[in-house]
Amino acid sequence: MTVKTPYQPGQPIWIDLGTPDVSATAAFYGSLFGWTASEGREEFGGYANFSLDGRQVAGVMPLMTPDQPPVWTCYVCTDDADKTAALVAEAGGSTLAPPMAVHDLGRMAVFADPTGAVFGVWEPGRHIGAELVDDEGTLTWIELSTRDQPAALAFYATVFGWEDRPSPGYTEFAQGSASVAGCMDMPEMVPAQVPSYWMPYFAASDPAAKAEQVASLGGTVLMPSMEFAGGTFSVVQDPNGATFGLLALRRE
Repeated sequence: MTVKTPYQPGQPIWIDLGTPDVSATAAFYGSLFGWTASEGREEFGGYANFSLDGRQVAGVMPLMTPDQPPVWTCYVCTDDADKTAALVAEAGGSTLAPPMAVHDLGRMAVFADPTGAVFGVWEPGRHIGAELVDDEGTLTWIELSTRDQPAALAFYATVFGWEDRPSPGYTEFAQGSASVAGCMDMPEMVPAQVPSYWMPYFAASDPAAKAEQVASLGGTVLMPSMEFAGGTFSVVQDPNGATFGLLALRRE
């Protein structure tokens, strides 16, 4: 278990889910991970927080428009959202939601990188981000699937100062000595109209069993459990089509 204290700029800090049915979505993730959802607050557009063992782990909100797809958004910590927005523009990205204050909780912004992948930044105030990570059913990794990996690597180096550590078929983004995220070429099975995207992975001691549970709860298994050098993973969708991964890392 990792109970988080304040994050450093450049570290993944938060995730949230846009969904057409918040109540049904809360029931799904409650059954799957044991999460509980707070009451959505009207002043925040119905935004609510998922918690596990009394600690916040993710957010959930209604879709902004009927044509918006259900999707998880990954956020990276910044100490200056305005400066990050300027770096995004300098590096060829675009701003989807400019930096804004969320009461005294912090400041946020949403961007797209030059390959089309959407991500957010969070400048913490009273809300520090995910309070529990790397434990069963909590965020443990974020990963970019992109149609132009060289462009993506250059972009995130400028915006967050991330270094790339390539290996056959995969690249890790690093900050100092720590790996903070992954990057890979878009899988061939993904339809051409799907843009590059970020996806969260949740810790699961047995990804195969957890994927079976996803299916039993009305979700879909996109990629059955597979082993890789660092552990085991599976990729699934919730009943509304939001995609996420299940990951058991082989820790030294």
